Amino acid sequence: MRLIELIFIFFAIAIAIASASKVRYDNFKVLKIKTKNVQHRKMIEKLAEKSRHFNVWHADANEVHIMVSPQKLMHLQNITRAYKLPFEVMRSNVQSLIDNEQAPLKSSDDLETFGWTRYYPLSAIESFLDDILAKYPGITSHIDIGTSYERRQIRGVKISYKEGNAGIFIESNIHAREWITSATATWFIQQLLTSTDTNVRKLAESYDWYIVPVLNVDGFVYTHEVNRMWRKTRQPVEGSPCIGADANRNSDSHWMENGGASSDPCSEFFGGTHPFSEPEIKALSEYVIRHRDRINIWLAFHSYSQVLLAPYGHTSEHTNNHDELMAVAKAYSDAVKALPYGTEYTYGTSATDMYTTSGSTRDWVYNEQGIRISYTIEFRDTGRFGFILPPVQILPHCQDTLTGILALTEEAKELGYLNPKYTV
Repeated sequence: MRLIELIFIFFAIAIAIASASKVRYDNFKVLKIKTKNVQHRKMIEKLAEKSRHFNVWHADANEVHIMVSPQKLMHLQNITRAYKLPFEVMRSNVQSLIDNEQAPLKSSDDLETFGWTRYYPLSAIESFLDDILAKYPGITSHIDIGTSYERRQIRGVKISYKEGNAGIFIESNIHAREWITSATATWFIQQLLTSTDTNVRKLAESYDWYIVPVLNVDGFVYTHEVNRMWRKTRQPVEGSPCIGADANRNSDSHWMENGGASSDPCSEFFGGTHPFSEPEIKALSEYVIRHRDRINIWLAFHSYSQVLLAPYGHTSEHTNNHDELMAVAKAYSDAVKALPYGTEYTYGTSATDMYTTSGSTRDWVYNEQGIRISYTIEFRDTGRFGFILPPVQILPHCQDTLTGILALTEEAKELGYLNPKYTV
Protein backbone atom coordinates (compact mmCIF):
# COMPACT_ATOMS: atom_id res chain seq x y z
CA MET A 1 0.00 0.00 0.00
CA ARG A 2 1.38 3.44 -0.98
CA LEU A 3 2.41 5.79 1.81
CA ILE A 4 -0.09 8.44 0.71
CA GLU A 5 -2.88 5.88 0.95
CA LEU A 6 -1.83 5.03 4.50
CA ILE A 7 -1.78 8.72 5.36
CA PHE A 8 -5.25 9.10 3.89
CA ILE A 9 -6.57 6.20 5.97
CA PHE A 10 -5.09 7.61 9.19
CA PHE A 11 -6.40 11.05 8.30
CA ALA A 12 -9.88 9.65 7.73
CA ILE A 13 -9.76 7.84 11.07
CA ALA A 14 -8.64 11.02 12.82
CA ILE A 15 -11.54 12.90 11.25
CA ALA A 16 -13.99 10.23 12.41
CA ILE A 17 -12.67 10.40 15.98
CA ALA A 18 -12.76 14.20 16.00
CA SER A 19 -16.28 14.23 14.55
CA ALA A 20 -17.54 12.13 17.43
CA SER A 21 -16.58 14.87 19.91
CA LYS A 22 -17.66 17.88 17.88
CA VAL A 23 -20.42 20.21 18.99
CA ARG A 24 -23.50 19.51 16.91
CA TYR A 25 -26.33 21.83 15.89
CA ASP A 26 -29.07 19.41 14.97
CA ASN A 27 -32.35 21.26 14.40
CA PHE A 28 -30.90 24.57 15.54
CA LYS A 29 -32.65 27.30 13.58
CA VAL A 30 -31.59 30.75 12.47
CA LEU A 31 -34.26 33.43 12.84
CA LYS A 32 -34.24 36.85 11.23
CA ILE A 33 -35.92 39.22 13.68
CA LYS A 34 -36.91 42.73 12.63
CA THR A 35 -36.07 45.15 15.43
CA LYS A 36 -37.61 48.56 16.07
CA ASN A 37 -34.80 50.16 18.07
CA VAL A 38 -31.39 49.62 19.65
CA GLN A 39 -32.97 48.39 22.87
CA HIS A 40 -34.68 45.53 21.06
CA ARG A 41 -31.41 44.54 19.35
CA LYS A 42 -29.50 44.56 22.62
CA MET A 43 -32.25 42.59 24.34
CA ILE A 44 -31.95 39.82 21.77
CA GLU A 45 -28.14 39.91 21.84
CA LYS A 46 -28.26 39.58 25.62
CA LEU A 47 -29.85 36.16 25.29
CA ALA A 48 -26.66 34.83 23.71
CA GLU A 49 -24.44 36.14 26.52
CA LYS A 50 -26.03 33.91 29.12
CA SER A 51 -27.01 30.76 27.29
CA ARG A 52 -25.44 28.22 24.96
CA HIS A 53 -28.86 27.89 23.34
CA PHE A 54 -28.45 31.16 21.42
CA ASN A 55 -25.81 32.56 19.10
CA VAL A 56 -25.92 35.91 17.30
CA TRP A 57 -25.00 35.62 13.61
CA HIS A 58 -25.65 39.18 12.51
CA ALA A 59 -27.03 42.43 13.87
CA ASP A 60 -27.58 45.87 12.42
CA ALA A 61 -29.92 48.80 12.92
CA ASN A 62 -32.87 46.92 11.41
CA GLU A 63 -32.60 43.24 12.19
CA VAL A 64 -30.86 40.48 14.14
CA HIS A 65 -30.05 37.00 12.86
CA ILE A 66 -29.86 34.63 15.81
CA MET A 67 -29.34 30.88 16.01
CA VAL A 68 -31.53 29.13 18.57
CA SER A 69 -31.66 25.58 19.90
CA PRO A 70 -34.83 23.48 19.59
CA GLN A 71 -35.25 23.72 23.38
CA LYS A 72 -35.41 27.52 23.36
CA LEU A 73 -37.22 28.16 20.09
CA MET A 74 -40.60 28.68 21.75
CA HIS A 75 -39.05 31.01 24.32
CA LEU A 76 -37.56 33.18 21.57
CA GLN A 77 -40.80 33.21 19.61
CA ASN A 78 -42.66 34.31 22.73
CA ILE A 79 -40.26 37.24 23.14
CA THR A 80 -40.75 38.34 19.53
CA ARG A 81 -44.52 38.19 19.93
CA ALA A 82 -44.49 40.05 23.23
CA TYR A 83 -42.60 42.95 21.64
CA LYS A 84 -44.40 42.62 18.28
CA LEU A 85 -41.16 41.96 16.39
CA PRO A 86 -41.72 40.26 13.03
CA PHE A 87 -39.49 37.25 12.36
CA GLU A 88 -38.85 34.56 9.80
CA VAL A 89 -36.94 31.29 9.88
CA MET A 90 -33.89 31.61 7.64
CA ARG A 91 -32.44 28.13 8.25
CA SER A 92 -34.29 25.25 9.82
CA ASN A 93 -31.33 22.94 10.56
CA VAL A 94 -27.86 24.42 10.99
CA GLN A 95 -26.24 21.00 11.29
CA SER A 96 -27.31 20.11 7.76
CA LEU A 97 -25.46 23.20 6.50
CA ILE A 98 -22.34 22.13 8.40
CA ASP A 99 -22.57 18.56 7.09
CA ASN A 100 -22.88 19.76 3.50
CA GLU A 101 -20.06 22.27 3.95
CA GLN A 102 -17.62 19.73 5.35
CA ALA A 103 -17.83 17.07 2.67
CA PRO A 104 -15.65 14.02 3.40
CA LEU A 105 -12.38 13.56 1.52
CA LYS A 106 -13.05 11.57 -1.65
CA SER A 107 -9.52 10.27 -2.14
CA SER A 108 -5.93 10.69 -1.08
CA ASP A 109 -5.58 13.27 -3.86
CA ASP A 110 -7.41 15.75 -1.63
CA LEU A 111 -4.43 15.66 0.71
CA GLU A 112 -1.95 16.43 -2.05
CA THR A 113 -3.68 19.32 -3.81
CA PHE A 114 -4.72 22.58 -2.18
CA GLY A 115 -7.66 24.10 -4.03
CA TRP A 116 -10.74 26.22 -3.64
CA THR A 117 -13.56 23.73 -3.92
CA ARG A 118 -13.52 22.91 -0.21
CA TYR A 119 -12.44 24.49 3.08
CA TYR A 120 -9.12 23.50 4.61
CA PRO A 121 -7.75 23.34 8.17
CA LEU A 122 -4.88 25.49 9.41
CA SER A 123 -2.25 22.83 8.72
CA ALA A 124 -3.18 22.74 5.03
CA ILE A 125 -3.14 26.55 4.79
CA GLU A 126 0.33 26.58 6.37
CA SER A 127 1.50 23.98 3.86
CA PHE A 128 0.10 26.17 1.07
CA LEU A 129 2.15 29.11 2.39
CA ASP A 130 5.26 26.92 2.59
CA ASP A 131 4.74 25.87 -1.02
CA ILE A 132 4.27 29.47 -2.18
CA LEU A 133 7.43 30.59 -0.38
CA ALA A 134 9.42 27.74 -1.92
CA LYS A 135 8.15 28.35 -5.47
CA TYR A 136 8.57 32.14 -5.50
CA PRO A 137 11.62 32.90 -3.34
CA GLY A 138 12.47 36.15 -5.12
CA ILE A 139 8.97 37.59 -4.87
CA THR A 140 7.58 36.26 -1.61
CA SER A 141 8.84 36.42 1.96
CA HIS A 142 7.51 34.99 5.19
CA ILE A 143 5.59 37.25 7.60
CA ASP A 144 5.93 36.24 11.23
CA ILE A 145 3.24 38.15 13.09
CA GLY A 146 3.83 36.43 16.41
CA THR A 147 2.49 33.65 18.59
CA SER A 148 -1.04 32.89 19.76
CA TYR A 149 -2.17 32.03 23.28
CA GLU A 150 -1.93 28.30 22.47
CA ARG A 151 1.58 28.86 21.06
CA ARG A 152 0.70 28.64 17.38
CA GLN A 153 2.60 30.77 14.92
CA ILE A 154 0.56 33.48 13.19
CA ARG A 155 1.81 33.42 9.63
CA GLY A 156 1.48 35.44 6.48
CA VAL A 157 3.22 36.21 3.24
CA LYS A 158 4.57 39.38 1.71
CA ILE A 159 4.47 39.63 -2.08
CA SER A 160 6.77 42.27 -3.57
CA TYR A 161 7.90 42.46 -7.17
CA LYS A 162 10.04 45.57 -6.66
CA GLU A 163 11.27 47.89 -3.95
CA GLY A 164 9.49 51.20 -3.44
CA ASN A 165 5.87 50.08 -3.84
CA ALA A 166 3.01 51.32 -1.72
CA GLY A 167 1.65 48.61 0.57
CA ILE A 168 -1.72 46.91 1.05
CA PHE A 169 -2.38 44.78 4.15
CA ILE A 170 -5.06 42.06 4.19
CA GLU A 171 -6.11 40.71 7.58
CA SER A 172 -8.29 37.61 7.47
CA ASN A 173 -10.10 35.21 9.82
CA ILE A 174 -9.87 37.38 12.93
CA HIS A 175 -13.25 35.80 13.72
CA ALA A 176 -12.71 32.06 13.78
CA ARG A 177 -15.92 30.85 12.13
CA GLU A 178 -15.63 33.06 9.03
CA TRP A 179 -13.97 30.41 6.86
CA ILE A 180 -14.68 32.10 3.53
CA THR A 181 -12.20 34.83 4.52
CA SER A 182 -9.10 32.62 4.65
CA ALA A 183 -10.24 30.73 1.55
CA THR A 184 -10.43 34.07 -0.27
CA ALA A 185 -7.09 35.27 1.09
CA THR A 186 -5.24 32.15 -0.11
CA TRP A 187 -6.88 32.31 -3.55
CA PHE A 188 -5.92 35.98 -3.80
CA ILE A 189 -2.30 35.11 -3.00
CA GLN A 190 -2.37 32.50 -5.76
CA GLN A 191 -3.76 35.01 -8.26
CA LEU A 192 -1.17 37.66 -7.45
CA LEU A 193 1.54 35.13 -8.27
CA THR A 194 0.09 33.15 -11.18
CA SER A 195 -2.60 35.12 -13.02
CA THR A 196 -1.82 36.08 -16.62
CA ASP A 197 -4.58 38.70 -16.76
CA THR A 198 -3.06 42.09 -17.58
CA ASN A 199 -5.00 43.96 -14.91
CA VAL A 200 -4.16 41.41 -12.22
CA ARG A 201 -0.50 41.45 -13.17
CA LYS A 202 -0.48 45.24 -12.84
CA LEU A 203 -2.23 44.96 -9.47
CA ALA A 204 0.27 42.38 -8.24
CA GLU A 205 3.40 44.18 -9.39
CA SER A 206 2.43 47.77 -8.55
CA TYR A 207 2.01 47.23 -4.80
CA ASP A 208 3.52 45.31 -1.93
CA TRP A 209 1.01 42.87 -0.46
CA TYR A 210 1.00 41.84 3.20
CA ILE A 211 -1.51 38.99 3.60
CA VAL A 212 -2.32 37.06 6.79
CA PRO A 213 -4.84 34.31 5.89
CA VAL A 214 -5.63 33.26 9.48
CA LEU A 215 -5.05 35.74 12.30
CA ASN A 216 -7.11 33.97 14.99
CA VAL A 217 -5.27 30.67 14.62
CA ASP A 218 -6.42 29.11 17.91
CA GLY A 219 -10.07 29.88 17.27
CA PHE A 220 -9.82 28.69 13.67
CA VAL A 221 -8.42 25.31 14.73
CA TYR A 222 -11.18 25.07 17.33
CA THR A 223 -13.86 25.62 14.65
CA HIS A 224 -12.46 22.71 12.66
CA GLU A 225 -11.93 20.34 15.55
CA VAL A 226 -14.63 21.13 18.11
CA ASN A 227 -17.19 23.86 17.44
CA ARG A 228 -17.87 25.17 13.93
CA MET A 229 -19.62 28.28 15.27
CA TRP A 230 -16.83 29.51 17.56
CA ARG A 231 -15.99 33.22 17.02
CA LYS A 232 -13.54 34.41 19.67
CA THR A 233 -9.94 33.74 20.68
CA ARG A 234 -9.13 30.88 23.07
CA GLN A 235 -7.44 32.62 25.99
CA PRO A 236 -9.14 31.93 29.35
CA VAL A 237 -10.54 34.90 31.23
CA GLU A 238 -9.55 35.10 34.88
CA GLY A 239 -12.53 34.74 37.17
CA SER A 240 -14.88 33.56 34.42
CA PRO A 241 -15.83 30.13 33.08
CA CYS A 242 -16.02 31.64 29.59
CA ILE A 243 -13.17 31.51 27.11
CA GLY A 244 -11.78 34.08 24.71
CA ALA A 245 -12.43 37.62 23.53
CA ASP A 246 -13.69 39.19 20.35
CA ALA A 247 -10.33 39.90 18.72
CA ASN A 248 -11.91 42.67 16.65
CA ARG A 249 -12.88 44.60 19.79
CA ASN A 250 -9.47 44.34 21.45
CA SER A 251 -7.36 47.06 19.78
CA ASP A 252 -6.42 50.22 21.64
CA SER A 253 -8.62 52.66 19.74
CA HIS A 254 -11.65 53.95 21.65
CA TRP A 255 -11.66 50.58 23.39
CA MET A 256 -14.99 49.82 25.08
CA GLU A 257 -16.41 53.28 24.29
CA ASN A 258 -20.08 53.99 23.58
CA GLY A 259 -21.22 50.40 24.01
CA GLY A 260 -19.03 49.25 21.12
CA ALA A 261 -17.99 46.08 22.92
CA SER A 262 -19.12 44.03 25.90
CA SER A 263 -17.42 43.76 29.29
CA ASP A 264 -19.06 40.36 29.85
CA PRO A 265 -16.55 37.53 29.16
CA CYS A 266 -19.41 35.30 28.06
CA SER A 267 -20.46 37.70 25.30
CA GLU A 268 -19.49 37.11 21.68
CA PHE A 269 -18.49 40.79 21.67
CA PHE A 270 -16.31 40.72 24.79
CA GLY A 271 -13.57 43.32 24.27
CA GLY A 272 -11.03 41.61 26.49
CA THR A 273 -9.81 42.54 29.95
CA HIS A 274 -7.80 45.47 28.55
CA PRO A 275 -6.65 46.75 25.15
CA PHE A 276 -4.37 44.24 23.43
CA SER A 277 -5.09 41.63 26.12
CA GLU A 278 -5.21 39.00 23.39
CA PRO A 279 -1.69 37.96 22.29
CA GLU A 280 -2.78 37.69 18.66
CA ILE A 281 -3.90 41.34 18.54
CA LYS A 282 -0.92 42.54 20.56
CA ALA A 283 1.40 40.81 18.09
CA LEU A 284 -0.46 42.25 15.11
CA SER A 285 -0.23 45.76 16.53
CA GLU A 286 3.52 45.44 17.04
CA TYR A 287 4.00 44.23 13.48
CA VAL A 288 1.92 47.08 12.05
CA ILE A 289 3.76 49.69 14.12
CA ARG A 290 7.05 48.43 12.68
CA HIS A 291 5.75 48.60 9.11
CA ARG A 292 3.17 51.38 9.11
CA ASP A 293 5.23 53.60 6.83
CA ARG A 294 4.90 50.93 4.15
CA ILE A 295 1.14 50.32 4.46
CA ASN A 296 -1.29 52.57 2.55
CA ILE A 297 -4.47 50.46 2.58
CA TRP A 298 -5.93 48.11 5.20
CA LEU A 299 -8.53 45.50 4.23
CA ALA A 300 -10.05 43.36 6.98
CA PHE A 301 -11.84 40.31 5.48
CA HIS A 302 -15.00 39.29 7.36
CA SER A 303 -18.32 37.57 6.75
CA TYR A 304 -21.16 38.06 6.30
CA SER A 305 -23.49 40.87 5.05
CA GLN A 306 -22.03 42.13 1.73
CA VAL A 307 -21.02 45.55 2.96
CA LEU A 308 -17.88 47.71 3.10
CA LEU A 309 -17.52 49.42 6.47
CA ALA A 310 -15.22 52.40 6.91
CA PRO A 311 -14.27 54.21 10.13
CA TYR A 312 -15.61 55.16 12.51
CA GLY A 313 -17.13 52.41 14.58
CA HIS A 314 -17.32 54.16 17.94
CA THR A 315 -19.23 57.25 16.74
CA SER A 316 -21.56 58.31 13.95
CA GLU A 317 -19.33 61.31 13.26
CA HIS A 318 -17.56 61.22 9.91
CA THR A 319 -13.83 61.12 9.29
CA ASN A 320 -12.22 64.08 7.53
CA ASN A 321 -11.78 61.96 4.37
CA HIS A 322 -15.23 60.37 4.58
CA ASP A 323 -16.27 61.33 1.04
CA GLU A 324 -13.16 59.75 -0.41
CA LEU A 325 -13.62 56.61 1.67
CA MET A 326 -17.14 56.34 0.30
CA ALA A 327 -15.93 56.92 -3.29
CA VAL A 328 -13.40 54.10 -2.97
CA ALA A 329 -16.03 51.79 -1.44
CA LYS A 330 -18.48 52.68 -4.20
CA ALA A 331 -15.91 51.69 -6.83
CA TYR A 332 -15.67 48.24 -5.21
CA SER A 333 -19.45 47.89 -4.99
CA ASP A 334 -20.11 49.01 -8.58
CA ALA A 335 -17.46 46.71 -10.05
CA VAL A 336 -18.74 43.63 -8.20
CA LYS A 337 -22.38 44.29 -9.10
CA ALA A 338 -21.44 44.52 -12.80
CA LEU A 339 -20.20 40.90 -12.81
CA PRO A 340 -22.53 38.12 -14.01
CA TYR A 341 -23.22 37.08 -10.40
CA GLY A 342 -24.71 40.52 -9.69
CA THR A 343 -23.59 40.47 -6.06
CA GLU A 344 -24.68 43.68 -4.35
CA TYR A 345 -22.49 45.35 -1.75
CA THR A 346 -23.59 48.35 0.26
CA TYR A 347 -21.14 50.68 2.00
CA GLY A 348 -20.96 53.19 4.81
CA THR A 349 -19.40 53.57 8.23
CA SER A 350 -19.53 50.86 10.84
CA ALA A 351 -21.46 52.96 13.36
CA THR A 352 -24.11 54.09 10.88
CA ASP A 353 -24.49 51.08 8.58
CA MET A 354 -24.02 48.18 11.02
CA TYR A 355 -23.78 49.03 14.71
CA THR A 356 -21.42 50.71 17.14
CA THR A 357 -18.07 48.97 17.47
CA SER A 358 -14.96 49.92 19.38
CA GLY A 359 -11.45 48.53 19.38
CA SER A 360 -11.54 47.19 15.82
CA THR A 361 -8.32 46.76 13.85
CA ARG A 362 -9.90 48.83 11.07
CA ASP A 363 -10.30 51.85 13.32
CA TRP A 364 -6.99 51.33 15.14
CA VAL A 365 -4.89 51.45 11.97
CA TYR A 366 -6.88 54.47 10.79
CA ASN A 367 -6.85 56.43 14.06
CA GLU A 368 -3.52 55.44 15.52
CA GLN A 369 -1.32 54.43 12.58
CA GLY A 370 -2.30 56.89 9.88
CA ILE A 371 -3.55 54.33 7.36
CA ARG A 372 -6.21 56.50 5.73
CA ILE A 373 -7.92 53.89 3.55
CA SER A 374 -9.23 51.21 5.89
CA TYR A 375 -12.25 48.93 5.54
CA THR A 376 -13.94 45.94 7.00
CA ILE A 377 -15.28 44.00 4.01
CA GLU A 378 -18.15 41.75 5.02
CA PHE A 379 -18.31 38.98 2.39
CA ARG A 380 -21.16 36.83 1.07
CA ASP A 381 -23.98 36.36 1.80
CA THR A 382 -26.86 38.26 3.40
CA GLY A 383 -28.11 35.44 5.59
CA ARG A 384 -29.25 32.51 3.48
CA PHE A 385 -26.17 30.51 4.48
CA GLY A 386 -24.49 33.03 6.76
CA PHE A 387 -21.12 31.86 8.03
CA ILE A 388 -21.56 28.43 6.46
CA LEU A 389 -21.18 29.46 2.83
CA PRO A 390 -21.27 26.37 0.59
CA PRO A 391 -17.92 25.44 -1.01
CA VAL A 392 -19.48 25.82 -4.47
CA GLN A 393 -19.59 29.57 -3.79
CA ILE A 394 -15.90 29.94 -2.89
CA LEU A 395 -14.60 30.58 -6.40
CA PRO A 396 -17.44 32.88 -7.53
CA HIS A 397 -16.98 34.86 -4.33
CA CYS A 398 -13.21 35.03 -4.86
CA GLN A 399 -13.76 36.40 -8.35
CA ASP A 400 -16.09 39.03 -6.90
CA THR A 401 -13.41 40.01 -4.41
CA LEU A 402 -10.62 40.29 -6.95
CA THR A 403 -12.77 42.47 -9.19
CA GLY A 404 -13.70 44.64 -6.24
CA ILE A 405 -10.11 45.09 -5.11
CA LEU A 406 -9.03 45.98 -8.64
CA ALA A 407 -11.59 48.80 -8.66
CA LEU A 408 -10.88 49.83 -5.07
CA THR A 409 -7.14 50.22 -5.64
CA GLU A 410 -7.66 52.10 -8.91
CA GLU A 411 -9.95 54.63 -7.24
CA ALA A 412 -7.63 54.97 -4.25
CA LYS A 413 -4.74 55.58 -6.62
CA GLU A 414 -6.68 58.28 -8.48
CA LEU A 415 -7.35 60.00 -5.15
CA GLY A 416 -3.66 59.96 -4.25
CA TYR A 417 -3.72 57.31 -1.52
CA LEU A 418 -1.29 54.89 -3.15
CA ASN A 419 1.80 57.06 -3.35
CA PRO A 420 4.63 55.35 -1.44
CA LYS A 421 5.01 56.71 2.08
CA TYR A 422 8.73 56.06 2.22
CA THR A 423 11.80 56.42 0.02
CA VAL A 424 14.03 53.57 -1.08
